[in-house]
Amino acid sequence: MKVIEDIFYTKSQSPMQTLDVYLPDAESFPVVIYFHYGGFTGGDKKGYKFIPYLVERGVAVISANYRMYPEAAFPDFIRDGAMAVKWAMKHMPEYGEVKGYFIAGSSAGGYMSQLLCLDKKYLKLVGIDSDEITGYIMDAGQPTTHFNVLVERGMDKRRVVIDEAAPIYHITDGRNYPPMQIIVAENDLRNRNEQNALLVSTLKHFGCEEEKIDYRVMPGYKHVKYVNEITEDGRSIFADVMYEFISKYA
Repeated sequence: MKVIEDIFYTKSQSPMQTLDVYLPDAESFPVVIYFHYGGFTGGDKKGYKFIPYLVERGVAVISANYRMYPEAAFPDFIRDGAMAVKWAMKHMPEYGEVKGYFIAGSSAGGYMSQLLCLDKKYLKLVGIDSDEITGYIMDAGQPTTHFNVLVERGMDKRRVVIDEAAPIYHITDGRNYPPMQIIVAENDLRNRNEQNALLVSTLKHFGCEEEKIDYRVMPGYKHVKYVNEITEDGRSIFADVMYEFISKYA
């Protein structure tokens, strides 16, 4: 595995707009662009234990930072995500033949993955059609307006708001939806399971083919606790789940 750290993906030279690239020992590979959790108030691109397990299976992983509160506000972090994807699609062919691009994230990062998929304007602004991405991995994301976006607006963060900041708001008819892996924990945050079940139901209601939706409930786990878990027999639960999806489409 080759690691290239702290690459700036915008012209700002901000440390919050950097990414790390993890390359497998292979001439061709799928690429996962991963956005970390932390509620848009914390978290970092480093330290994710599942990454080496994906790389050893021949998957290149980009782990990206993005601007957060209080320095940023909605939708700054979503725009950063789009710029990181643009960087990946421009530069990853320099390292080998790319077999597909997957946008992924956990919790806040899962919300980013959902919004980049379902609200086409963010990737369109950087010249990418969101439907042309190979697949999206939406781990423990919030398909309604994110609770810290509600806090930014001075609202009760428990509110269930569906407006333009809500990924589910942008589900429409007549789209050729890309494959989506939607993951939640059995004991996830309050109302997170129900909201993701509604996301799945709404996608199907608008004609998204059922075979394009890989809906996973992680038994026995709490919110994102499986992301960095390594089992006694040396497996990454999260990497196993992701790789099953990636290998189906790459």
